[in-house]
Amino acid sequence: MSDLSQRDAFWNRIYEHASRDREVVIVTADMGAPALDRIRLELPSQFVNVGIAEQNAITLSAGLALSGKKVFAYAIAPFITLRCLEQIRVNSGIMQIPIAVVGVGAGFGYADSGPTHHIIEDLAVMRSMAHVSIDSVTDNVMAAAVADLAVAGPSSRYIRLDREPLPDLHSRETDFSEGVAVLRRSPGAYIVATGCMTHVAMSVSDDLAKQGIPVGVIDLYRFPVNEPLFLEAVRDAGRLVTLEEHFLPGGLGSAVCETLADHGVTVPVKRLGLRHEDGYCYEYGGRESIRRHYGLDTPSILSAVRAFLA
Repeated sequence: MSDLSQRDAFWNRIYEHASRDREVVIVTADMGAPALDRIRLELPSQFVNVGIAEQNAITLSAGLALSGKKVFAYAIAPFITLRCLEQIRVNSGIMQIPIAVVGVGAGFGYADSGPTHHIIEDLAVMRSMAHVSIDSVTDNVMAAAVADLAVAGPSSRYIRLDREPLPDLHSRETDFSEGVAVLRRSPGAYIVATGCMTHVAMSVSDDLAKQGIPVGVIDLYRFPVNEPLFLEAVRDAGRLVTLEEHFLPGGLGSAVCETLADHGVTVPVKRLGLRHEDGYCYEYGGRESIRRHYGLDTPSILSAVRAFLA
């Protein structure tokens, strides 16, 4: 597994684009990364640090985009999304100004920083806005591909990056414009996951296969859901389990259930994520510890999936 994080894979690719295209501009809220340092030092006219002022970053990005720039506004995920809701809603949603909002630390990525840094409502909030799409990035291959897509066709989008280095699940030949990928096929049941939890879904599928329980895995990595492709992927599924490091209301599981209901597809669905009644987590000890707190560690997920499929 590469030690490269999604953040570095993404910004390395943006650096390649920015070094050839002077219209690519990065607006950061006092964030760092090796690739960002290269842009700052080698392409200073394409790099703006607004300080710890995310709302200003979005407003400035909107002005730059209106002047024809391909703009990426970057900060820690909860602060570049939830703190900037009105700026994103007005500029990207209502005015449809093409800004790529880039947030790092999806889910419990900043596990050591407490609930202020956990971003477990962003899918619900951002997918409720018209004209704003979400890229919930799964691995480094996808991170680089999303950078290519964002530069090639500027649009209002939220790019959700994990902080933890994770192995690649996708091949470089994957068509990342589709938003849905079947990573493992199954004759009956599927786990539908997004972001880092897709890796957990693959691990759970491996463990269930050893017990003679075949379960496929679908990576749903873009919202709004590509409904035709998703419905085709689950066409023969007898049961679906959704898996997310996010509160259950409004997240991945909700998007799946809405898609099925809107098309009259009836299939039993079990949603695994964070229950509102469990509230926020004030415990420390790393990401796995927090997942255990919410029953999202691998043993708990295995138990829940087995019970649902029995």
